[in-house]
Amino acid sequence: MQALNPEAQDMRQALLASLLVSAWMVEARDPYTGGHLWRVARLAHALALQTGSTPREASRIAIAGFLHDLGKVGIPDAILRKPSRLSDEEFATIKTHPRIGARMLAGHPLAGLVLTVIHHHHEMPNGRGYPMGLAGTEIPHDARLVGICDAFDAMTSARPYRQGMPVAQALDIIESELGQQFDRALGTAFVQMGHAGAFDGIVGHSDEGTPLQHCPACGPTLVRTRSSRAGDHFGCPACTGRLAWTDTPQGLRALPTGEPAPAHELEPGLDQVQIEALVNEWGDAIGSR
Repeated sequence: MQALNPEAQDMRQALLASLLVSAWMVEARDPYTGGHLWRVARLAHALALQTGSTPREASRIAIAGFLHDLGKVGIPDAILRKPSRLSDEEFATIKTHPRIGARMLAGHPLAGLVLTVIHHHHEMPNGRGYPMGLAGTEIPHDARLVGICDAFDAMTSARPYRQGMPVAQALDIIESELGQQFDRALGTAFVQMGHAGAFDGIVGHSDEGTPLQHCPACGPTLVRTRSSRAGDHFGCPACTGRLAWTDTPQGLRALPTGEPAPAHELEPGLDQVQIEALVNEWGDAIGSR
């Protein structure tokens, strides 16, 4: 395998950073899924290493985990932000996001790293997934792996119409669906890892050591970036109330100010520091050709 020269390596890292930023901004449109991409990437990286992937392969799978929902850029806000269960018609629209993502990445210089996951992470071994109804080993390995992590995070995360499941309950569901919704070998390893506590620092977090917080007024997820400091103000994307990061005995907390947030504080935030750290961490996956 031929190493890239420094200039080419820098270019590929810039391309990766631009994809991660795009995925972050897509996620920011939905006030209830903060940190989902980071959690799926972390879960996928851990499962990949546990099931025999090399560190380089695990980094590639982690990148795919972060980018898997890129196609949601084509889903209307009214559906992404709906605070109740989706209708059949709305869910049919959601189910278009893997194809949209695959079309977006077609021809991209880094498409080979992630395209199969973006396109197939909702396929199921029993052939009842989407968008193509692939079954068994027709589904690429990386997509089967990320699909487990994506479903687990969805189950353990809160939505406006339900609380997140306890980890043990989500693991029981995965175990009951082995060979049907989830790959048997990968799912078995995932369940064992979960029961051993391997995901305790991932579930309910948006970064290393950073638990999720929720708007005290209306409930959506509030993501604290690595650059957030006490006294910084921002707006809840759902109720548009103004909040301030505040030092408390429990650490930095988002507390309401009782004011409406000005427009600039409602703009989607970007954790540029986290993005740069992930690019550096996963650089081994793009560092040669």
